[in-house]
Parts: sequence; structure tokens; C-alpha cells
Amino acid sequence: MILPLLSVAMGLHGPGPCLMAFMKKYLLPIWGLFLAYYFYSANEEFRPEMLQGKKVIVTGASKGIGEEMAYQLAKMGAHLVVTARSKETLQKVVSHCLELGAASAHYIAGTMEDMTFAEQFVVKAGKLMGGLDMLILNHITNTSVNLFNNNIHDVRRSMEVNFLSYVVLSVAALPMLKQSNGSIVVVSSIAGKIANPLVAPYSASKFALDGFFSSIRAEYSVTKVNVSITLCVLGLINTETAMKAISGIIDREPAPKDECALEIIKGGALRQEEVYYDNSLWNVLLLGNPGRKLLEFLYLRSYNMDKLINN
Repeated sequence: MILPLLSVAMGLHGPGPCLMAFMKKYLLPIWGLFLAYYFYSANEEFRPEMLQGKKVIVTGASKGIGEEMAYQLAKMGAHLVVTARSKETLQKVVSHCLELGAASAHYIAGTMEDMTFAEQFVVKAGKLMGGLDMLILNHITNTSVNLFNNNIHDVRRSMEVNFLSYVVLSVAALPMLKQSNGSIVVVSSIAGKIANPLVAPYSASKFALDGFFSSIRAEYSVTKVNVSITLCVLGLINTETAMKAISGIIDREPAPKDECALEIIKGGALRQEEVYYDNSLWNVLLLGNPGRKLLEFLYLRSYNMDKLINN
């Protein structure tokens, strides 16, 4: 029954006149307004003093983008608690943060493979700083760039460290973030938006971050929880780990890690829903999918959220 109706509406060679008239009168103007809002809505201008005195956690802070974010935040005068596996490296990071002007800086070493550590870490960090304004989730497990060899253990480890520990950390941080009207910043990847070969376990974990935190953002919106969630979709960045992993396999120009770190911090401070950062302008333009945003808006209108909230 559906197919004949579609055939009538569309005609033999394209949309029928009734459908074209409907699209011209209603859908196209709405679509145009949505695109204009999505791409051109004015955001508050970022100022470094936005982070002065703010209490911030950065995970995966011993190297790469996490280390750069710690240094950027230190220059802005933030209070910091950083974490990673290496105690010795974290000591050096904290020392340099204090030299750069951090209001305070502490480290807690441990592995995010241990969910108990992840939960306790947030509690300890909150006590050290007397609260929490921003949780930056950046850590990942070691990832090889290779064909998937049916190793289920790799998939499980990636999902636990790259995804599940993010959920544990955000749940533990939520009471403090509610008090401060704070922010959760989730560092993800283009591999969590489009299919990429050679990184299947990693990609699965990054897609999971998008699905979970985008859903939670919608729930926070309808339940009036004033905690922002920023998903940061990154391309190839010139960290030592990334450059070593792709050597001889991927031939692309990487983007600088210091600029990347600053863009992530800006996105969190401005409470943006998503941040796209890559050396290719085309990737940035094409990944920002306004069609998905429109569909999410329309789907949300079909839910009777009042009933769920009141229960």
C-alpha cells in the first residue's frame, strides 16, 4: 500500500505537483531557517578568563592532547586535577602546570581499566579542588592500526576504557557538576562519526560515546539539568602516539595538537554541543550534519517526556 502511494506522490519521473508544492511552501523554508540557525547562530566569544579559578579534571593528561590541555588550562589560571597511568610523567605535568600559572594542580595516577578507580578518582579530585566545574574525558587504551583479527579481547578493552569508563566518570561527577552548572567534555574522533578501516574496536567505542552522550544531552535538556555536554570530533592530530601508529599506513597531514587542545577547551567553555577539529576544512564542513540535528529535534517532539519525568 505504501509503495503505490509513494508512486502517485512522486510521479513516474520525480515528485508530483502536490508534493512539490508542499515542500516549497513548508519544508524548504523550515529547512533553510534550520540551516541558517545551525551554521550562523552567534556564539559567545571565548575569553581565557572564563577558565580562571575553574575546577577542571583532565584524563589522559600525561601526553598528547591531554597534556596540552592541562598546560592551556594552567595558563588560564584554572585549578587542575590530572590523571593517567604514569605517576612519574604526571608529576612533571603538574610541576609544569604550576610554573605556567595554574591556581592549583594535583595528579592521581591509575588505570581506567579499573572502574572502581575511575569512580573513586572523581571523588578524590572533587575533594582536592572543593568541587568541579568541568570534566574533560580524553583517555584511551592503546590502539593498533590494523585489520580486525577477530580478537574479542581488543573490542572489550576498547569499549571498557574508551567508553564505559567515560560513563562511570560522568556519573560520579554529575552531583558536583549540577551544583556548579558545569560541563562534560568528551573527546571523540572522526572514526566515531564515519566508518574507518583498520580501527574497528576503537571506532566502535567512539560511536558509542556519540550515541550515549548525545542521548544524555537530550535528557538533560528536557529535564532541565544545567550541565552541558560537548562532543569533540577530532581528525588526525600530530601527537607522538598517533604519528607512530599511522606511520607508513596513512598518508595525511595532521593538525597541531596545541591548537586542537585549545579548540576543545573553547568548546567546553562555550557549552557547544559539538566541536569539529581537523586539518581538512571539507571534513569539518561535511561532518557537521544539520539533517541529523533536525531529525533529533523532530523525534524528541514525539516523546511524552512529562510522563517519564513525573514518574
